[in-house]
Amino acid sequence: MSKLAIIDWGIGGISIYKLLKERQSEVSVTYFSDTGAIPYGKMTRPELVSRLNSVIRFLMTRGVTHLVIGCNAASTAMVNLSDHGLVIEGVIESAVAEVVRQKPERLGLIGGRRTVVSGVYRRAFAKHGIQLDQRIAQPLSGMIESGDVSSQNLRDEAKRILAPIRNNSHILLACTHYPAIMPILKQIVSRKTKFIDPATALVKKIRRWNLEVGDDQFLTSGDGEAMKRSAKLAFGVDIKSVEKVTI
Repeated sequence: MSKLAIIDWGIGGISIYKLLKERQSEVSVTYFSDTGAIPYGKMTRPELVSRLNSVIRFLMTRGVTHLVIGCNAASTAMVNLSDHGLVIEGVIESAVAEVVRQKPERLGLIGGRRTVVSGVYRRAFAKHGIQLDQRIAQPLSGMIESGDVSSQNLRDEAKRILAPIRNNSHILLACTHYPAIMPILKQIVSRKTKFIDPATALVKKIRRWNLEVGDDQFLTSGDGEAMKRSAKLAFGVDIKSVEKVTI
């Protein structure tokens, strides 16, 4: 049997965890939040690669064989990771495949600065003849990470970010935090605009793995109480206990 872990800098990957548990509740998941480190989007590429390699080596000591990198910023660095002998899946490949499947007339994207500036999505979609309007939505993930999913400040930021692409046929959520505020995002855009959450396609891929059944584990390099609070407020996920780890 294979042992699954999901890693993210914070609680964004909880959106993937939640969807997976809704589809396959018995699967055992080890979730690792790395809030004790510098935010992944603010690290240099060498720093990010080094950190991810360290986290992966640690998770291997916990028996992990299959890993989901539930963070777009971290997923941009996957090609530079060491060969750990694990099955490692990021979010970008599933996002691109889902967008291509839906054949958008005009595609928009909201994501963190590293994700947008990397050009990884623009290059991928250009291969399919899909033009892309990108918007850096940096403040939103930080607000959601703190448990804010409804404040006026968040609504104002979301409106400012989405304004230039509110009439696009499709908008890709290039950050796993954003599903937490989907009701607000839908209020801002045109009624015809469809949001694409790559977690749906990613979870379909995960479910093909022969995964171990059992209890879940939640680990963090940061503040466990803050993690529990934010996961509950943002995604309605009630985490009973969090183990603090040092990497």
